[in-house]
Amino acid sequence: MNNKPILEKISPGFGNSILAVNKLKKRKRDQAFWHFHPEIELVYVNKGKGRRHIGNHMSYFNNSQLLLIGSYLPHNGFENRLTAKGKETLIQFHPEFLGKDFFSLPQMASISLLLERAKKGVLFQPETKKKVGDKITKLPKYEGFKRVIKLLDILNILAEAEDYTLLNADGYAFETHLQDNAKIDIVYKYVYSNFKEHISLDTIAEQVSMTVPAFCRYFKKATGKTFTKLVNEYRVVHATKLLVETQMSITDVCFECGFNNFSHFNKLFKEITGKNASKYRGEMKQIIQ
Repeated sequence: MNNKPILEKISPGFGNSILAVNKLKKRKRDQAFWHFHPEIELVYVNKGKGRRHIGNHMSYFNNSQLLLIGSYLPHNGFENRLTAKGKETLIQFHPEFLGKDFFSLPQMASISLLLERAKKGVLFQPETKKKVGDKITKLPKYEGFKRVIKLLDILNILAEAEDYTLLNADGYAFETHLQDNAKIDIVYKYVYSNFKEHISLDTIAEQVSMTVPAFCRYFKKATGKTFTKLVNEYRVVHATKLLVETQMSITDVCFECGFNNFSHFNKLFKEITGKNASKYRGEMKQIIQ
């Protein structure tokens, strides 16, 4: 089993910058893999049940769900059991699909804040699902300009909603601002391929052709955190998956995720998830049962 999150390539189709599809078949276990991507993802299941694992959050849904998942937030494809009339609608779009500065316009302020919240994973409640559900399921039938306008209408409704929960409210967010995504993409790809090993600042700075001081300044400005903090968050998120989905000992999980000091792992795990690894595993097993 490949437990490492995969960088998923999104192909919206010719003439479109927004992927929008309706899925009528249930999602098989081997299609529900651990992955992340720069695109923002909106998932709506109108009738069905299944499991969601987003960042270090895990829970189950029974009936329907509406989720907004931000750029680079690792998540499992949802293992769904759709009912007879069940449908899953998936919408994906790059944060810069309308240009670098579009969501910085004053008129887009509320949507910009919504996309910021999405970095931690947003779960919407029944009132908003009722308002926007039909609009989401109809989006795939629109093309071109109409699809863009309809998506902005959906995002505007979600931006005004107050009945939502942040799924990783106390945890991390793999934050990236909209500027210079090409370099950020290189950094994330390198981290996901090498997080089990020590990644020196010299090595990562070289990947983006920068000096170490310049890279540190750039990365802090672009993401709001140090590179070391990002790598540690990434390792802890990977640890949450191993704790839930494997029988590995907590010590083995620690070393499998790239930590070489157990007490340091425990400290960071509690810092990021709000509980120690043993308690986290116990609570997740109770949820699953």
